[in-house]
Amino acid sequence: MLTLGIETSCDDTSVALLEGARHLRRFLVASQLEDHEAFGGVVPELASRKHLENFLPLLSRLLTECEIKNPSREIHLIAVTDGPGLMGSLLIGTTAAKALAQVWEVPLITVNHLEGHIFANYLAHDDLFPPFITLIVSGGHTELILVRSFGDYVLLGATRDDAIGEAFDKIARLLGLGYPGGPAIEKAARGGDPAAVALPVPMADSPDIEFSFSGLKTAVIWASKRNPYLRLEDLCASFQHAATEALVCKVELAVRKTGIRKVAVSGGVAANLELRRKMKGVPWKTYFPPIELCTDNGAMIAAAGYNAYKRGERASLSFMPDPSKSLV
Repeated sequence: MLTLGIETSCDDTSVALLEGARHLRRFLVASQLEDHEAFGGVVPELASRKHLENFLPLLSRLLTECEIKNPSREIHLIAVTDGPGLMGSLLIGTTAAKALAQVWEVPLITVNHLEGHIFANYLAHDDLFPPFITLIVSGGHTELILVRSFGDYVLLGATRDDAIGEAFDKIARLLGLGYPGGPAIEKAARGGDPAAVALPVPMADSPDIEFSFSGLKTAVIWASKRNPYLRLEDLCASFQHAATEALVCKVELAVRKTGIRKVAVSGGVAANLELRRKMKGVPWKTYFPPIELCTDNGAMIAAAGYNAYKRGERASLSFMPDPSKSLV
């Protein structure tokens, strides 16, 4: 059974073909990083226009490379992200999915973007089955979720303010490192000392499974102002250390509270090598997807959609995307 996955929730246009539950034929991504770099972040109207330009050529390339000559006979299911995300971007993907489902006469499944990130690890690890804890870390999300079973999720904790990826972007902008902030800070931090600046680890002493990164951002600003001769590399390394330490701290708390010792990390920030290094020395089993499946992609949407289809879910062609859609 072949599933076409479509992802357009933010600024990456992506399509994928998945055979069965885990056999990924191919996935393609059209990135918009260069288009938004001059603005220091994603411009919603520009993102939706670029999705409109990118989608059909990307789909045509996918079908050609996978040697799909008759999609209405060879593709059996379409899965598409319907939220959360940018409304204009979501509309491009969902409208295309509806049209293809009608023309090809195949069933359609809507996928929550966060559930898609959960399935990025499912694609990569044959031994990952519920129950497990998932940490979703990206530009828009910082959440710890208990996966009791696929389709049954419990929110353990989330950020009070900025998502961790958003904090990386804001600090990078402050330091003149450009966009996106995560890779820029990680690159600068390689030449720095993480102990050079005594930055607070956010919420470290709190008994609650919660995150907060606005205070850390303020601490970086003050450290920069107080010491104009501070090495950029040291400041980046110290910030990265405090931010990733906050994640590990709350994962440890979630493991203790739930007794579940399997943790899957996903989302764009899961590509951070410092976070991956810290998660190697922990007393629980940690899963990371390959780097290429950390950012938004159609492969994870196809996998989540196929699983939902097997659980009996279906979508009506009358659905509308929800930019603030909740997973739990």
